[in-house]
Order: sequence, then C-alpha cells, then structure tokens
Amino acid sequence: DIGIDLGTANTLIYVSGKGIVLQEPSVVAMDLEEGVPMAVGDDAKLMLGRTPGNIRAVRPLRDGVIADFDAAEQMLKSFIQKCNEGRGIISPRLVVGIPSGVTGVERRAVREAGMAGAREVHLIDEPVAAAIGASLPVTEPIGTMIVDIGGGTTEIAVISLNGIGAIETIQIAGDEQTDAIIEWFKNYH
Repeated sequence: DIGIDLGTANTLIYVSGKGIVLQEPSVVAMDLEEGVPMAVGDDAKLMLGRTPGNIRAVRPLRDGVIADFDAAEQMLKSFIQKCNEGRGIISPRLVVGIPSGVTGVERRAVREAGMAGAREVHLIDEPVAAAIGASLPVTEPIGTMIVDIGGGTTEIAVISLNGIGAIETIQIAGDEQTDAIIEWFKNYH
C-alpha cells in the first residue's frame, strides 16, 4: 500500500495509485516532558537549534540508519498518519528502503518502527529499489551498476538476477557535498 524511502535528510512516501504524497525532512521535535512529538518534517526542521529546554528537535537517522529509535518511530507514525488522511488505508502494508549494509539489529529497528503504523513491513535494499525505480534490467543475467547518493551515505551496487552481486557503501554523501560547496564559496567568494 505504501512505499517509504527513509532517508537521513528527507523521507519520501509513495501511496499506491496516488504517487508521492509526502516529501519532508527527516526531523522530529519531541516534547521531553510528555514524550510526544510536537512537530515532524518541515515544521520540526524550522525548530532545529531553536528549541527551549523541554523540546528536543533531532534528526533520528544518521548515515542511513536509525540513531534515535523513539524519535524515528514517532516520525514514521506521524508521516504515515499524515499521508493516510482521507485515503482510508487502515493498517497499511509498508515497503521501506534501507541501506544494504545495515546490521540485523538495525533492520529489526526499522521494521519495529514501521510496525507502529502498519500491519506488515517489508524491507528492500535501497540500491535495488533505486534500480527498479529507474527501470533498469535487474532481473536479467547481466550486471547493472547503480550509484545511490543519499544525504548520509552513498551506495554503489552491481545488481543481477534480482540480487546484489557487489556493493560498496561510503559515509560521504549529499550532506558532505553541500558542506564542501559552502566551504568553497566561503573561501573563494
């Protein structure tokens, strides 16, 4: 029913038959006294670095994996509710894209976070999802290379016969590229 690209910088949600219905920053602002989210996505991003002591605005994902489980769970739950309003999907089935290099514990954390608002959660490696989305021949007995540059990680994979033949994950991605461009402009302009 719902496909989620859970990224370090942004989260995208695709609903079957509707297309991409949500594209917001992966940020959540939590009320520390109540333990509930004050804001998620765009609203929470505005709070980063500007919150009083009883509110904590965080990015729950770091380098493509969940760094703050409670915040990630609340963020996913809020995003699913937001994109499900008026659509009537009760306890949807989810497909969540995750970096291929994550551990079993990290996979379980993503699955459990998704179960907060769904009846089924299936995980797919992000390079495979990207290749399918780009209509590359992932089922053919030929090697297809894909480079998936996210906010926190870059994954380079060779895919053949519906599986990953070789993969390399590096912790340099969009965030570091943005910082490097900013530094260059500061130094030269």
